[in-house]
Amino acid sequence: MHLLRQRAPGLALTLALALAAAWLAEKPWVARWGLSALTLAIVGGIVLGNTVYPALHTRCGTGVDYAKQRLLRLGIILFGLRITLQQIAQVGWSGVLIDVVMLTSTFGLAVWLGRWLRIDGQTAILIGAGSSICGAAAVLATEPVIQARGDKVAVAVATVVVFGTLGMFGYPLLHPWLASLGASDAAYGVYVGSTVHEVAQVVGAARAVGETAADQAVITKMIRVMLLAPFLLALSLAVARRGVRVGARVHVVAPTVASTVASTVAPVVAPITATAPAADASGRGRITIPWFALGFVLVALLNSLPLLPAVPKAMLLALDNLLLAMAMGALGLSTHASAIRRAGSRPLALAALLFAWLVLGGGLVNAVLGHWGR
Repeated sequence: MHLLRQRAPGLALTLALALAAAWLAEKPWVARWGLSALTLAIVGGIVLGNTVYPALHTRCGTGVDYAKQRLLRLGIILFGLRITLQQIAQVGWSGVLIDVVMLTSTFGLAVWLGRWLRIDGQTAILIGAGSSICGAAAVLATEPVIQARGDKVAVAVATVVVFGTLGMFGYPLLHPWLASLGASDAAYGVYVGSTVHEVAQVVGAARAVGETAADQAVITKMIRVMLLAPFLLALSLAVARRGVRVGARVHVVAPTVASTVASTVAPVVAPITATAPAADASGRGRITIPWFALGFVLVALLNSLPLLPAVPKAMLLALDNLLLAMAMGALGLSTHASAIRRAGSRPLALAALLFAWLVLGGGLVNAVLGHWGR
């Protein structure tokens, strides 16, 4: 009871931020920009965090920390309610392959470009996760694995907002040209779903063309979301193997998304593992398994079975949105504007280069693997 009283003020503050963000996200003029409640919550948190929150920190700090740690993990687990195996079957193996190729190539490019631009490993990983998987939710899920600071999370989320919004308005302008290359509305939907950052932005970019495109885009995007779990496991493996050589093989049973990402990120995670457990006698660090990622997969598998009635599921999805928004608000409250300014223009440059790859490289990957014009 004493612990609950300690956490209550901070939880109430993050709850107020989340509810305000959810209310604002429903406004048509906000929805047109593809701004989700998660994005609005962290923006509101940053505003409060750099104005009135310092005076409240002593009283609210315990609850705010609980929201950005425990509630975040619970929110990621419930995120699995958005995925079913049936959705994967609707897109087919070509759609799954496109998603896998775009995730691994985009994240690998983020890691390589991050080193070239001399961006710290955590920021590059967070931006890469947000660009390659599912925007702000992927940034949030990656943060506890690499133990990133709140200001780096805020920078990564900002890049998702900027370039995801550009994509939402820019992709429909490409549709006539893509159609001339043989891309149907369904193929355009797969292209959007495999390359645009946020779910809300995917819906906006695809629905501008039609419902067929929107349906395919959302399903393809949900498959990308499902790849979040193996990505997090691979990232945890790479962090643990901080002494691995460039290109060293990660020993797994088969070449999977996890092994590809792990071998890609291992060379850059060394600078971020100063607090990792000591290596064992074999020279390898102990792997910290992100159990919430496994919970995410389990919930997705259960969601594929006709067990959960529609009303309880809708309530759980609403709870999930609330928990993630509370975690975002908590991260914003812990973020100092001066730290974001110190990050400079390089993270934005990295995100811009990744956006160019998503548009151009993603178009090429979709054309080849999606058999446009055939």
